[in-house]
Amino acid sequence: MTDADIFERINALSAEEERLYAQAGDGSGLSADERSRLDDIKVELDRAYDLLHQRQGRRDAGEDPAEATPRPEAIVEGYEQ
Repeated sequence: MTDADIFERINALSAEEERLYAQAGDGSGLSADERSRLDDIKVELDRAYDLLHQRQGRRDAGEDPAEATPRPEAIVEGYEQ
């Protein structure tokens, strides 16, 4: 997976997230499945950004960015802001 692949995934997830928010903005709200999907999207976005950061860190350290791997939700969502 390349940085471009990750950015493509981020853009697709962001577009889906925006569609769901726009749909909710018409006053009808979101179904339970749609709210669940929004939660999943947020996690996947966090994981994708984390992977980009890992790749950049490896690049900066003179290591192969391709060796970066997506971290599990439990790790990525446990980061302190």
